[in-house]
Amino acid sequence: MTPPPRRRSLSVWIEALFAAGVLACLAWVAWHLSVAGYLPQPYFYESFDTWMDWFNTAYYAHNGGIYDDWRSVYLPLSFVILKLFSNSACYGWADTMQARNCDWISIASIHLIFLVNIPLVYWSFRKVDKSTALPRTIATCLGLPMTFTLERGNLLLLTFTFLLLAYGPLLKSARLRWLAAGLAVNMKIYLIGTIFAQLLRHRWRWFEGALAASVVIYLLTFAIVGEGSPGQIIRNLTMFSESLQAGSPLDVWYSSTYQPMIVLLEHSSFPAVSTLGSNTVEALTLGLPLAIHFVQVSIVIAAVASWARPEVVPLHRLVLLSIAMAIITTEAGGYAQVLLLPFVFMERWHGPGRIWALIATYLLCLPIDIPIGSAVTLVRESYLGGREVFADYFASVGQLIRPGLILSIALALSMVTMRDVWTDIRRNGWRWPIGRPASTPLPAS
Repeated sequence: MTPPPRRRSLSVWIEALFAAGVLACLAWVAWHLSVAGYLPQPYFYESFDTWMDWFNTAYYAHNGGIYDDWRSVYLPLSFVILKLFSNSACYGWADTMQARNCDWISIASIHLIFLVNIPLVYWSFRKVDKSTALPRTIATCLGLPMTFTLERGNLLLLTFTFLLLAYGPLLKSARLRWLAAGLAVNMKIYLIGTIFAQLLRHRWRWFEGALAASVVIYLLTFAIVGEGSPGQIIRNLTMFSESLQAGSPLDVWYSSTYQPMIVLLEHSSFPAVSTLGSNTVEALTLGLPLAIHFVQVSIVIAAVASWARPEVVPLHRLVLLSIAMAIITTEAGGYAQVLLLPFVFMERWHGPGRIWALIATYLLCLPIDIPIGSAVTLVRESYLGGREVFADYFASVGQLIRPGLILSIALALSMVTMRDVWTDIRRNGWRWPIGRPASTPLPAS
């Protein structure tokens, strides 16, 4: 169902205003960097650490000790890629900061991946809806999740590329999509759910092809790196999970889930919330886990509904819900939000559930934060500023509401899915989904 022309015109203007808001906030960030010498909140709190997600990982790609010394949870593919797109001569020092000053190939690679993603995103959105392609591209590629990922130099930049090629509208070849899906899973293992989501559409061959591609890529890169056995990765994932349970105020700096906040509340060590009073803290300690579980159950029910009526639910929404389930359940870092953006922005501006999901996604893309209480000022060395700076740190509104926005997006689109399936069942009657005729067409997206 296409919205009436008048409503459609209004929605285009609303999205254009949101995109303008993203650009205005980004201009303020650039002004703050030029004047204060560092990127403001919600960008990373250590101003000298720019791009170091890339360089720290590259150091171990060249020097070994990936899974025993560094305790990495990355699969071997990440280290194969970093070895290819970095200068090995720069990693003889023990100090990775010196490698950053030497390795121009890595810096060029980080920004090249970022730039390549922009036309890929635009072409993808243009195939879905020409009228909203530009504002949605601006929000996706220049908004907070993507620019935060760029500043960190995180491999999510490349994971995003593979994920968009696997499940977006650009590639026609199923085998190339399998390859892209396998590459995405080998970059971030929690994306395995996107492959299993294909079973909800009864796409057994697609599921088998993508899963086989994932396994083959893992085995090849494991053989190349010589480290990263399943036992090593499972051990490190367990240790990583246990470290998150210890809790730290910095865990909530830019988070995609309330899990870190719940840990801090239980230890009464999160001052921005503790100042609200013991009754509020108790309510949050009880309410936040319930909210997470409620959304998780909603996603599961939506998945079952999709399995019953696969032709009613677009593929991009199943991919989105599988990613949302992963990032609201475990803390994958705030930049993991970037993986949700293209699949929310493939939704139409129609109906309250979809509209809210789109609005919430635009809000997530605004690179700005609002302080709660007074700031703490510390002296820091800034890499981008090239000097010592006085950096302000504060508890913020964004730290409290961003995980809630993600929960609301997942809940809204789960409800839309359940409603669409129920409407179709009422209109066409119930039929057992197993054994549906092979000739019954399924929409591509």
